[in-house]
Amino acid sequence: MRLSDAIEQFIKTMLTQDEQEIELKRNELAQYFNCAPSQINYVLATRFTPDHGYIIESRRGGGGYIRIFRMEQDTCEQLIYLLHERVGDTISALESEHLITQLKERDLVSDDEAAIMRAAVSETCFTLPVPAALKDALRARILKSMLLEVARKGKTSEP
Repeated sequence: MRLSDAIEQFIKTMLTQDEQEIELKRNELAQYFNCAPSQINYVLATRFTPDHGYIIESRRGGGGYIRIFRMEQDTCEQLIYLLHERVGDTISALESEHLITQLKERDLVSDDEAAIMRAAVSETCFTLPVPAALKDALRARILKSMLLEVARKGKTSEP
């Protein structure tokens, strides 16, 4: 078995059915497998992506960590589609509005969450003297971050 396969299997074993989220230390994991931290990064970047149903959150430094979240399957599929097909590298304010409306209609976000999302990507927030293409790229990154957070929580709105 290759080292990257062993690291992947080890992490997946830790993510049991009952445990949807784990926290690891990159350096400790590298020491355990007697490899460079970059090998851990490679496995995370290639095998624990939103396309594979995972979200990675990390913080570097001495107190750094890696959190791995497994998304629920139905939420995962919907959000991966939205991330890749609807948002992409850029998205306009109007397209963002339609997407947020769709999230609300599918009960992936609550009314309050939708309102916050709309405010964060509205034209009002982007009244900077920069090209429209840059505004749309920033809007896409903000929207993707919010979608990943929704996926990480794996929740639906509550009545």
